[in-house]
Parts: sequence; structure tokens; C-alpha cells
Amino acid sequence: MWFIFALVATLGWGFADLFYKKGAANDDRYSHLKTAIWVGLVMGVVSICLLPFSETKFNVTELVIKAVKYSPASLSYIISMVIGYAGLRYLELSIISPVQNASGAFSTIAMIVYFTAAGRIGSIGEEFSALDMAGTVIIAAGVVALAIVEKKISDGEIKADTKYKMGALALIFPILYCVFDTVGTAADGIILDEETGLGLGEIDVLILYGLTFLLAGICAWIFLLIKTKKAYNPFTKSEKNNAFAACFEEFGQIFYVYAMARNPMLAAPMIASYCIVSVILSRIFLKEKLKASQYACVIAVIAGIIMLGISEGLAEAGD
Repeated sequence: MWFIFALVATLGWGFADLFYKKGAANDDRYSHLKTAIWVGLVMGVVSICLLPFSETKFNVTELVIKAVKYSPASLSYIISMVIGYAGLRYLELSIISPVQNASGAFSTIAMIVYFTAAGRIGSIGEEFSALDMAGTVIIAAGVVALAIVEKKISDGEIKADTKYKMGALALIFPILYCVFDTVGTAADGIILDEETGLGLGEIDVLILYGLTFLLAGICAWIFLLIKTKKAYNPFTKSEKNNAFAACFEEFGQIFYVYAMARNPMLAAPMIASYCIVSVILSRIFLKEKLKASQYACVIAVIAGIIMLGISEGLAEAGD
């Protein structure tokens, strides 16, 4: 089932990216914080609803201990996401998303090293089929190639378009996102692994991450109150794109957690390919133009995903 979970997460986060971009206001310096508030609000509500199903059963001490265990992943994710929200003010979605999600390839490498050292896998060849390895390599290569293509395209477009006030320096946003997301995804794979993980169930991870993001959202709301001397109201009509983005983000997060718990090394690069969904949606809804090289990368990643799906289907048939 990990493949289905990963596929749904990929689609969910692809649509979240679309609404993140639509909600990013170029003339609002606090646009990224407002987005973070909405995400924290949605995740917080879902976390509270999930509390009755928690393994801690409202044991505050155990909940705090688990929160500390999960903090490397949750804090890395929150930092990366807020950086990503800020970057959307300066770069097109079709540029920023592929660069950010090159983290999928890097996190897979980090997890392979860790799981090998921990005795989780003896050899890659024994753990995964040839189709698994080929599909993963194609997906990772396609995402990284798309990031390189976007980098070259953006160098010219940023210089030519005066709306990108930061120029080429704006690329620091997706690069920093990639770094923090790599840490978060690798930590998630290690923490959630059913054999060598830290004993955190999927529901508890959703609760801990959601409550942490809720706290971050509250801090962002207080910061805005202090800086603008006005209470930010997230429930106005103008914030509807942030609301949709937050809902799709949490939808994807739920399936992501279950996919990572079952097969982190294959799920990570596949889910990172949600940038392909973002690129396609940006072309359809935001009218961002794509070049032949971009389409080639998109096709390669889709082929890799199909290979993983076939491999998963063959494995289930064999069982």
C-alpha cells in the first residue's frame, strides 16, 4: 500500500503548491507568515481531532518525550516550508518547486547510509527489485535534472523581469528549503521506520507535527500583531487560497506519513516528485510556459513512478 499512499501524497502536495503560489502576494512582506498561520491552524485542528486515537492516551509526559524525539523532523519541515512560502513571492512555481524537491534524492541517500549502518538492510540488491532501483534512479535523476534546467532558465528570466526584486539571490530560498527538507525527510524515514524507528506511530507523528505547526502559527500571528499593530484575520475571503493550500498540505501529510512508515527509501524520492504535479498545474492554471527540456524531465519522472507502481503490483501478486 505504500505506493498508493505515496501517490496520493504526491498529488495532494502538488495541488497545495498551486494554491501556495496563488496565495503568495508579491506586495505583502508578511505573506509567508500568513500562509504559515493557515497551515498551523488546519494541522492543529486535525491534531486535536486525532488526540483520542493517540498511543499516549493523553499522557502528557509521554507526549512531551515523543515531541522531543520527533523535533528534528518537525522543526526542519516547518523551517523549510516557511522559507518556501517566502520564496514564492520572488520566483515562479515552475522554478521554485523542482529546485526545492531535489531534497528527495539527497534524503534517500542519507537513509540508505543510515539503514545500512543500522543493519536494516544487508544490500540494496536484496532489499529492492531491479524495477524499484531503476524507477527510483529515474525519478531522482528527473527531479534533479528539472532543478538544473529550471536554474538555467531562471538565470535569464530573473534578470529580464523587474518583478523579481531580489534577482538571482532569490534562488537562495529553494536551496535553503532543499537543505532543511532533506534533513526533515531523512529524519522522518528513520523515525517512522517500522523495524528500526523510534517507536512513534503514524497517528502520533501527525499529532506531534500538527501541534508543533500550530504553535509556530500562533507565534507567527503574535509576531504580526506586534509588527503591524493589527490582528490578522485568516478567515477573510482574500485568504481562501491559503485555506485551500493548508487543506491540501494536511491531506498530503496524512498519506505521506503512512507511506514513509512502510517504505521510506522508495517513498521519499517518489513523493518529492510532487514538483512534477506543481509544474504541470502551473502550466495549466498559472499559464507559466514550459520548455521542451522541462517536458522531458516530467516524462522521465512519470516513467519512474510507473515503474515503481509496476514493481509494487508484481510484489503484491507474488505475495
